[in-house]
Amino acid sequence: MKILYGVQGTGNGHLSRARAMARAFAAKNLDVDYFFSGRPADRFFDMQVFGSFRVCDGLTFASSNGSLSYLKTVFGNNYWRLLRDVWTLDLSDYDLVLTDFEPITAWAGWLRGKTVVSMGHQPAFDYPVPVAGNDLRSRFVMRVFAPGSVRLGMHWDSFKAPILPPIVNVDHEVTSSDARKVVVYLPFENQLDVQALLAQIPEYDFYIYAPDNTAARRANLHILPTSLKGFQSDLSSCAAVICNAGFELSSECLALGKRLLVKPLSRQMEQSSNALALRQLGYGSVLETLALDQVRRWLHSSATIPPIRYPDVAGEIVQWLSQGDLQKTSQQALSDRLWERVSIES
Repeated sequence: MKILYGVQGTGNGHLSRARAMARAFAAKNLDVDYFFSGRPADRFFDMQVFGSFRVCDGLTFASSNGSLSYLKTVFGNNYWRLLRDVWTLDLSDYDLVLTDFEPITAWAGWLRGKTVVSMGHQPAFDYPVPVAGNDLRSRFVMRVFAPGSVRLGMHWDSFKAPILPPIVNVDHEVTSSDARKVVVYLPFENQLDVQALLAQIPEYDFYIYAPDNTAARRANLHILPTSLKGFQSDLSSCAAVICNAGFELSSECLALGKRLLVKPLSRQMEQSSNALALRQLGYGSVLETLALDQVRRWLHSSATIPPIRYPDVAGEIVQWLSQGDLQKTSQQALSDRLWERVSIES
């Protein structure tokens, strides 16, 4: 079996999931080619696990000061180039197309009659999961952005549907946590505003990551550019995390037992729904705006989160794909088997 695996590069959650999948594919010695889109090629980092890979522009989402910008998103993409890439992508050598919200591989596979497995968080919204603001436009985008004949969704609960637990790209144990250390990842916010707010809480040390940051130290603020090893190290040793309401980082925090405060990207249904789900499940707290009193109150609260132990979801998906039975009944059996192995530490 030869697989083309397309990964959306906007944000880092899809990439984190793909790294875990790449290791699982390698363990099975499956022949996989990797295809990325959604950001310029020179903006990808720590890509060694993928070997040789291809990058195209694809489609991306634009934001401004913590809010999704529809106008910048609509006018900031090159749709002629997208159509050209879809029509010219050669799939003749591939038996299966796997896409993690990557549109070029998904549409190219769909138009050529290939089996396309759409995998990730977005397909979970095909089922009755918590939804904040039933935005039909957002639902339509999640459904058609990267279509698949098989849709494999992931969430923090099965919600009585054939949904899988999250793929957690955490290969390190928490040996100790510094009660003063807080990791901050709010890349969609104005970074000067984030720094100005957190500088007013000197009793905590904040490790603030964002793609365009230049490494610097200002009193209790550690300002850092996005990186894989540095971020994972700080995530392991911190006591709490403040981040946007993306699915993958929140999942990693749950697996590590880190207190979680999320600020959903405004006007983005998926993140607002993630925040709602975290609140309903008791897994995290929600911050609607960058408000100093709310951040300080949360930091000084005594709430804790026990680590959630997830099984090797990536390995199980790779095994499932290699067996070739992609029917709904098989997907339900995979879901049931994986959720039986999820546990919460006491």
